Amino acid sequence: MITEKTDVLVIGAGPAGSIAASLIHKQGYKVRVVEKEKFPRFVIGESLLPRVMDHLDEAGLLEAVKKAGFQEKFGAKFVRGEEICDFNFGNQFTDGWKWTWQVPRGQFDQLLASEVEKKGVQVDYQTAVTHIKFNGTNSTTTIVDKDGNQKQIEAKFIVDASGYGRVIPRMFGLDKPSAFDPRKTHFTHFKDTKRPEGIDGNRITVVIHQQRTWIWIIPFSNGVTSVGFVADPHFFNDHPEGAVERMKSIIAADIHTKERFGDAEMMFEPRTIEGYAVSTKQLFGDGFVLCGNATEFLDPVFSSGVTFAMESGSKAAKLVCEQLKGNNVDWQKDYTDYMMQGIDTFRTYVSGWYNGDLHEIFFSKNQDEEIKKQICSVLAGYVWDLNNPFVKKHQRAVKSLADIIRMRKASGTIA
Repeated sequence: MITEKTDVLVIGAGPAGSIAASLIHKQGYKVRVVEKEKFPRFVIGESLLPRVMDHLDEAGLLEAVKKAGFQEKFGAKFVRGEEICDFNFGNQFTDGWKWTWQVPRGQFDQLLASEVEKKGVQVDYQTAVTHIKFNGTNSTTTIVDKDGNQKQIEAKFIVDASGYGRVIPRMFGLDKPSAFDPRKTHFTHFKDTKRPEGIDGNRITVVIHQQRTWIWIIPFSNGVTSVGFVADPHFFNDHPEGAVERMKSIIAADIHTKERFGDAEMMFEPRTIEGYAVSTKQLFGDGFVLCGNATEFLDPVFSSGVTFAMESGSKAAKLVCEQLKGNNVDWQKDYTDYMMQGIDTFRTYVSGWYNGDLHEIFFSKNQDEEIKKQICSVLAGYVWDLNNPFVKKHQRAVKSLADIIRMRKASGTIA
């Protein structure tokens, strides 16, 4: 069997893998990427957060994305009945990027991977990892391409950015269940001929359909809009079994989607994903580190997935390079603890979304503008800014504010 050598093997060419590969290559190390799928491939997670702009810029990928003409995103709109809560990224607590993009992920991910290839990194598509053996100072990975040809790759380090494929977690028994209740999503893309004029037609909108059921509406610059319903699995039992008929039924059941998408053309047959929340027992080991969805996926509600992918890809790449230089790396402190700070912060906000705490906060009257700025920074992805009280003490801050609002409503102090 043919054996090839590299300094770092990256599994997965999505955002986490592309960021990691670009940064490692930039430091002069030989890096190889293997990707199971053929690009472009469809994946959800289409609304980015401003924090990713830092990583795109540092990895030398920002200008290429700017030239692609994706829909610019300056904030997010939350809707409950007639109530509206707007967050403008230009009015946030943290000193960071004020905008980002909404992207068809197939096109976006292919662009990033292609730019990494242009920098001189080899990317092998339609190539699966079938076996990994760690040998102390290095590893041997067996890969097989679409034609069934096998070869081995010896590497000093592996970055597992395999996303939902979760290569190392599944291969070495590191998966563990998420603490979140199981949820299900049903989604498609519509040809959006009734898109509103101006900002309302261009920004992401999150609609509360019921307490634990919500809708994403994500417009793209090509005239297509992504629409998805997220709910407890039993919600969908009240709608038809067929994918198309089910989508038509739930679109018709909500006033915010019925008029705009009720008779709109679907660009593909609706798809369903369930049980997507997942966790892992560890984020690193001797000779490997997990990035992106190979670590943990929470929920799509605040579009945190790609942010965690790029943040982890960037952080992992820098630490890998330090280790290859012979420097001591505290992977627990500098990687796991760091990443869990952001993950746990978003976990609080996801929990607050489903238990109703954030609904109270978002739609309360007479909002405190400074608090809204702090929450806006969280929604922009700046969940490592410990100067922000709604990051540093996220759990207590969210719960306390929601309780105060409830008490004021009960006493008649606010509507």
